[in-house]
Amino acid sequence: MKKKKQPWVRLRHRIITAILRPLIGTYTRWKYGIHVEPFREENNRQYLVMMNHQTAFDQFFISMAFRNPVYFIASEDLFSMGWLSRLLEWAVAPIPIKKQTTDLKATRLCMQVAKEGGTIALAPEGNRCFSGRTGYFNPAIVKMVRMLKLPVAVFRIEGGYGIHPRWSDVVRKGKMRGYVSRVIEPEEYLAMSPEALHALLSREMYVDEAKDDAEFHHSKLAEYLERAIYVCPHCGLSEFESHGDMITCKKCEMQIRYLPNTRLQGVNCALPFPYVAQWYDYQCEFINALDLTPYTDTPLYRDRIQMLEVIPYKNKKPLFDDTELRLYGNRMEVGSEAAPDYVFSFDEVGTVTVLGKNKINLYIGDKLYQFQSGARFNALRYVNIFYRYQNTMHPEEHSVFLGI
Repeated sequence: MKKKKQPWVRLRHRIITAILRPLIGTYTRWKYGIHVEPFREENNRQYLVMMNHQTAFDQFFISMAFRNPVYFIASEDLFSMGWLSRLLEWAVAPIPIKKQTTDLKATRLCMQVAKEGGTIALAPEGNRCFSGRTGYFNPAIVKMVRMLKLPVAVFRIEGGYGIHPRWSDVVRKGKMRGYVSRVIEPEEYLAMSPEALHALLSREMYVDEAKDDAEFHHSKLAEYLERAIYVCPHCGLSEFESHGDMITCKKCEMQIRYLPNTRLQGVNCALPFPYVAQWYDYQCEFINALDLTPYTDTPLYRDRIQMLEVIPYKNKKPLFDDTELRLYGNRMEVGSEAAPDYVFSFDEVGTVTVLGKNKINLYIGDKLYQFQSGARFNALRYVNIFYRYQNTMHPEEHSVFLGI
């Protein structure tokens, strides 16, 4: 006998949302200094909410704007934390998706939620930005938009990068704003080509925080910027260390100060970048032009890490508490250099992504591995080099995007 499909949208989600909304609202206004504009035109309709992604609390901002429960598309890592994941599934039923992949199961679940009358929310970037600018999103998302046939509510988050950059551990004092900037009805976007719709959504969600029209204050403004930056304008591939409002290149000792208006100021040398966004762009251009051939025998970077195997939708199994991870131009290796425990050839790896501030998820076959390290670990460079290799081998797909 065929098992009956269980509904995704439940009455308890509405009750739990109504109870938690005022508590979450009070906390986020105090913590983030955010003003969320209620979506007055909701009118008990369901929507597909598409947002730019700036802080770890973005989903709560949307829940403050919408009266009805919102079902968020979330990384499968959220579902691999044992009992805590089970509690979240019961309370708010997020929709799991594999990062940076085409996940047909996630699409089917979205179709189910839409048929049951639920509002769905996603961040097309799939990740928080490191630079303060809304990043690339896969055009394949447009196909899902057209399949769901829901009105698209574009939710813009402004000031989030100034308040809490992805690379930082601290929330700064300042102001931010969240609001629905536009609703695109199905009649409008179904008449557009997929390319035109992708361009429209990209424009509507794009936010550029590389400007000094506001100030954000804290004593540790630059701390852990080395999670995002690893290319020096003076000496190329490097490593950095930050303290307080200063970041220093460990190779050439270039010193940069991060100011409250988010500008960068050279301390002992000239810096050609006024903001992190321009430095990040330069870094991407540098990597996109990097010849990886010399690094097939000599690693670009070595790091001490913890390695886990993620059992999707269950838990995480520790494999190594302290081992070496090496990044080469065509692979990643774990363990001793003479006899590595794991060799991950970039020809076999499905994708590599940054999780949170500085963890790595590596997908290979039906396995998912996670690498964690210390507070100053730069996970982004592993993702960038993987994509640089893929772009070199498969330029027809995209030759600029370096992942995130």
